[in-house]
Amino acid sequence: MAFFRDENFWLYAPLIVWISGIFYLSSNRGSMSNTLPYFITLNKLLFSRSDAATLRKYHFIIRKTCHFFGYAILALLASVVFYNSSLPSPAKFWHVCAFAIVLVVASADEIRQSFYPERNGSLSDVALDCLGGLTMILLFWLFAANLF
Repeated sequence: MAFFRDENFWLYAPLIVWISGIFYLSSNRGSMSNTLPYFITLNKLLFSRSDAATLRKYHFIIRKTCHFFGYAILALLASVVFYNSSLPSPAKFWHVCAFAIVLVVASADEIRQSFYPERNGSLSDVALDCLGGLTMILLFWLFAANLF
């Protein structure tokens, strides 16, 4: 019972909200066909001389960039939770726990996407998500160790 008394549950709230957002966007609402109109409008403003094929390419690049940074933020939130945990094992191995969260969420996200007709699960997206997570875990470690 000491865990429930000592653990700061407010640290978990942003992590849970972020994971919920990831799963919300992994539905058909976050599919390429549903987000393309928004990106085309924005990209036409930014790149007015580009043709439709180029705008789709920019859309693809933006989506993959969002994968990287979305999971980097997930890793940051998980790192904060485990680094500040009152339990000795998660606090000691915060980096392993944070990466495990990134890997599990990324894998579950892609598996979930494979069940939607407009989406497809991709192992390369899991790798990109994990790369974003590992990058943030490394940066967090550098800051936590006062090396940065």
